[in-house]
Amino acid sequence: MRTGTKRWLCVTAAMVVALSAGLAACGGASAGGGGGGGTSSSSSSSSSSSSAGSLIPSAVSAQVWQTNADQAKLLAKQSDSPFNLTTASGVVITVDAAQTYQTMVGFGASMTDASAYLIRNRMSPAQRDALMTELFGKDGLDLSFMRLTIGASDFSQTHYTYDDMPAGATDPTLAHFSLAPAKTDVIPAMKQALALNDHMTVMASPWSAPGWMKSSDSLIKGSLNPTAYGPFADYLVRYVQEMGTEGVPIKMLTLQNEPHFEPDNYPGMNVTAASRAAFIGGHLGPKLASAGLDVKILDHDHNWDLASSPSAVLADPVANPYVAGVAWHCYGGDVSAQSTVHDAYPTKDAYFTECSGGAWAADFGPNFGWQMKNLIIGSTRHWAKGVLLWNLALDETYGPHLGGCGDCRGVVTINSATGNVTRNLEYYALGHVSKFIKPGAVRISSNSSGGLETVAFKNTDGTLALVVLNANTTATAFSVVSSGSGMGYTLPAGAAATFTWKP
Repeated sequence: MRTGTKRWLCVTAAMVVALSAGLAACGGASAGGGGGGGTSSSSSSSSSSSSAGSLIPSAVSAQVWQTNADQAKLLAKQSDSPFNLTTASGVVITVDAAQTYQTMVGFGASMTDASAYLIRNRMSPAQRDALMTELFGKDGLDLSFMRLTIGASDFSQTHYTYDDMPAGATDPTLAHFSLAPAKTDVIPAMKQALALNDHMTVMASPWSAPGWMKSSDSLIKGSLNPTAYGPFADYLVRYVQEMGTEGVPIKMLTLQNEPHFEPDNYPGMNVTAASRAAFIGGHLGPKLASAGLDVKILDHDHNWDLASSPSAVLADPVANPYVAGVAWHCYGGDVSAQSTVHDAYPTKDAYFTECSGGAWAADFGPNFGWQMKNLIIGSTRHWAKGVLLWNLALDETYGPHLGGCGDCRGVVTINSATGNVTRNLEYYALGHVSKFIKPGAVRISSNSSGGLETVAFKNTDGTLALVVLNANTTATAFSVVSSGSGMGYTLPAGAAATFTWKP
């Protein structure tokens, strides 16, 4: 989960401003980044304009879905907006489908033990089917990118891995390896999700190696022993193989969640950049290749303020060929770090793999705006091919959990007594992209200016999608110009809208 120091500093800051700034206190990240390219914040901005030259009215209209800061509209379908302008006015947003950037994998969240337990055990079959269809079905959010924990996280009811041994004992041949803990809830939940969504990509991250592989001989704290590099690589390969046999194909791996943080009350493990490079280059990469597994290795899986760490791994000539990209979290630093690393290693992908809202960020308007600006728009403008939030579902008491975060919020809240569902601001933030931007879509050029933050995509069927956040404190009128035609729209302060059209 999150780096403890950063998390509690964020809570303190949010309390000082009476939560009005919410998660903005935890990052202050800008959604700038490459005018399309995500290379620098300056290249994405252009001044407001009262004219964009003569426009040719078109028969095309954009469909519009809008969420307001006051929740008066929540991913609500609006009247179509026609491309009928002869002159653009207000802030001008130019969408250029000829300029293309990264290809998208998808949007989603983590099916933690807690999420799977609630879905499988605290809902009736009818409630469960309705929620899963809403989250993963093509007429629902159509979530297409999911993360699993390899063993326990803080959002588990027990602390475990898939090869635990008594203190002092070892199992270098993995004779005791078993996916049994995942077969109760996580695998059935994921199989239902995959049945609903046949274009889903699943990644997985361990919170700790088995204790017998670590300096602490425990899931709590400690580092990976160099003598255990081989067995730990075998452990991850075995996990991928057996999950595939169970019907849950794993397409991406990180070797450690937040490798620079050792929590004191839930599984964690310190793995330095040098150790990760040695492990990937000398063990995990070759063993995945030898096993014939088409699995991408992502490094880092940690915060924006630690960009020197994945850079050091990518600089290693032995590890570099095995590393497909870098995974990022939101709990420290600025989203522009994704572009910093991408610019240095442009053949390596970026993925945004974790951020959580919670009780410290309860005010819908500012926190919805922060997530839209930094996670949905910002991370994709800074090259993220996929965006993952943290727990897919938690209960009314922010659990179940064992150690770690006691007030994290899920994308949805499931009442543990009734099975009723509350859709949280994260649900709407994800929905503004997951419903409209499909796997295989490419990010295209759009400018952010005049307090409007934007990102645009082209789907494989030719449909264009533009996401706009009005970060201003007043309603803002703007024009969208694409292929020589223009459309006018006005967004209330703090509102976001997704526009889709086919030129």
